Formats: sequence, C-alpha cells, structure tokens
Amino acid sequence: MHDRIIATTYFDGIKYHADGPYAIHVESGIVQTVMAERDSCLGQPESQKRTERTVRVPFAMPGLVEAHAHIFLDGGELDLVARSEYLKASFDSMMDVASCNLKSALAHGVTLIRDAGDKYGVNHAARELCRKSDHGCCPDLRSAGLGIRRPARYGSFMAYDAAGDEDIVTTVNRIADEGADDIKIIQTGIIDFATGQVKGEPQFDVAALSLIVNTARSRGLKTFAHCSGLSGLEVAVQAGVDSVEHGFFMNEELLKRLRDRQIAWVPTFSPVCFQRDYPEIVGWDAAALGHLRHIVDDHLRHVRMAYELGVPLVAGSDAGSHGVHHGRSLIDELYFFLAAGLPMESVLTSATWQPRRLWGLQHTMLEPGAPADIVCLNGNPFTDSRYLRDVAIVFKNGVPVSANGTIKACAYA
Repeated sequence: MHDRIIATTYFDGIKYHADGPYAIHVESGIVQTVMAERDSCLGQPESQKRTERTVRVPFAMPGLVEAHAHIFLDGGELDLVARSEYLKASFDSMMDVASCNLKSALAHGVTLIRDAGDKYGVNHAARELCRKSDHGCCPDLRSAGLGIRRPARYGSFMAYDAAGDEDIVTTVNRIADEGADDIKIIQTGIIDFATGQVKGEPQFDVAALSLIVNTARSRGLKTFAHCSGLSGLEVAVQAGVDSVEHGFFMNEELLKRLRDRQIAWVPTFSPVCFQRDYPEIVGWDAAALGHLRHIVDDHLRHVRMAYELGVPLVAGSDAGSHGVHHGRSLIDELYFFLAAGLPMESVLTSATWQPRRLWGLQHTMLEPGAPADIVCLNGNPFTDSRYLRDVAIVFKNGVPVSANGTIKACAYA
C-alpha cells in the first residue's frame, strides 16, 4: 500500500513551503517524492494508483521531538501527596502510566521523546516496548536510564550517587553499560520560588563535570545537564556539556559562550509557568508569585536573545513534572518560543530537525529518502498558530497511527 499526502502547504524541518498543493508519496515507511500535486501522477502506473491511499490536509510537517520528559510520571496528577505516594507504586503501575503518556504524546504529533531519567527502570523498559510495538505505532524513545548526582543532593528519583573521581568514572560507565542513550547530569538543585533562587551550590565543580563529560564521550554518549543559576551554568559551559536543560537565570555572556561552543539549550518553560498560572495549587503567596512572574519574563527575554545570537534552541517541556502533560505541553513550549519572539520556522525547527541533528540521529525532513514520521494538521500554523494543537493525522514509519487525536490499536497499548 502506498500513501499520497496532499498538503496545501508544508514545513520540511527547516523551510516553509507555501505554494502548494504538494504531493508527498510514502512507500515502505520512506518518503519517496515531494512535488507539486499537478506533477505527482505523471507517468504513475494504474496499478500503483489503485493501491494508493490519498489523504488531503492543509499542512504537513515532520514528527515532533520532545527533548525532555519523564515518561514514568503523570503530569496531570496535581495532588502533591498523590504524586509522592506514586513513587512507591509497583513497576507494572508505572508502566501503565508510561503507556498512557506515550499514547498522549503520539496523539499530539510527537514521534521521538528523550526521557530524562528515572531510577525505576521504566524508561529503558518503555524504550524496548516501543521498539517492539506493532507497525512502529509508538514514539521512538531515547532513554537516559539513571543520571548522575552527588550523594544527598537533589535528584534521588532519577540518578546514581557519585562521590569522588573514581565513583564518577565507574558510575558513567555503569550507566553506559546499562544501555543509556545519553548521560543525564544533575548539576544544580531546583528553584526555590519563595526566594526566587536556585537551592544550594552546584553539585559538580569544573574538574568533576569535565570528567563526566569526557568519560561519557569516551563511550560515545552525549551529556545533558539539569542546570539553573549562574554558578551552575558557568561550570556547565566550562565543562562543555552537550546540552543545558532548564537554564533559568541565564545571562548574555553565558549565551554567547553557549553559541561559541554550540551547546544546546532546552529552556523547559512549562513547569515554572504552571506554578505561575496556578499558584493556589501549590500554595504560593504574593511574594513567590512575583518571583515566578519575573523568572518567566526573564526566561522569555533570554530565549529571544539566544535565538538572535545563534544558540541551538531545542524544545522540551519536562513532561511528567507537576502540571506538565505529555504531548500537550510540548505544544505549549512552541507557544512560549513564539511568545519570546521567534519566527515559526525556527520554532518548528527546534522540535524537528534541530534535536535530531544535535543527537546524531537520522533526520525525518520531508524530503525523498527520509523516514516517514509525518504530522498533518487541520490548518496552517504559519497563518494561525492555534493549528499547532489541531492534529489531523500522524504517520509513524509511514503508517497512520493516530487520527484526530485517537490512537489506533497498537501492540503496546
């Protein structure tokens, strides 16, 4: 069976194509041709026409990439006691949550997720489940397994402890041996919104963090660092991590150094914006709410600055965090980039071509020879950004796996 997607307009991963309609031919999970519709049937055998399914949509683009998620956590669970108790749940219960999260992400057009760590083994198990899923009707999943942190510091639910240099080398090699796709580093604590500051000092100094980065590279793995605050960010840049996650309290000088070293930045607005928008759920007072508003405004300003300077920006939501839904929140991140002043082409690149390039993966651009991970929307987001939430159909490896937000039956479901 062949598929022919007729799109009035499309985004190829880097560039917007407006003068359609265009015909995108898909066969055996691969994009065969992309051309003007008027030329698409010239010389096509009748036998091929009879076995071809045609879908007409206003807009098509590559499948989206969620660069920072915790697949075992339900971001929609808002009760803090319930979230704490969930960490005592059975492995099977956590896998059920992960399955729901995968389906939710796919329904929103996400075809690749990078999981940012859990100590329960759910991310590695979910990755294997996705690899075995029927017709590939599941997002691809990169799994960091467990990350690395200093003992008795933030990150116990997603990282191994490493005290000294020997521990660092042993731990990074252990994470690699256990099958991690990337090495997650817990470089700083979380933000104390009551004071508007990052809690504690950086977990690793330049020498220790450089040792982590170099050991990871010796195993062929990239590093991504949970990091906010000037002191932690300074260390991360000096050590040359591949990606900074969160990155609150950034400044222009650090952004220039990120650009010069081509270190990626995944700003993850969603967890902080949830607390800003719903302070009553957590119980923040007026002072904390003021800090939250300032932090978000400052973050927007620095993301705009990062774009203008040429820092590699990547969209990631920290899905699974309090109030951060899988799938839906990645679209929120795209809106935050738009609010920061980025053009739509750059926003979509941050969630399609850019992360795949940075991670050394095969691209899924809409061009001949690429894997057919394709999202079709019911309208053109370049003329109305609200259509980013209006998914018509999702193709994974050339197979239509989701239509109008409904996931088709899959082996992993």
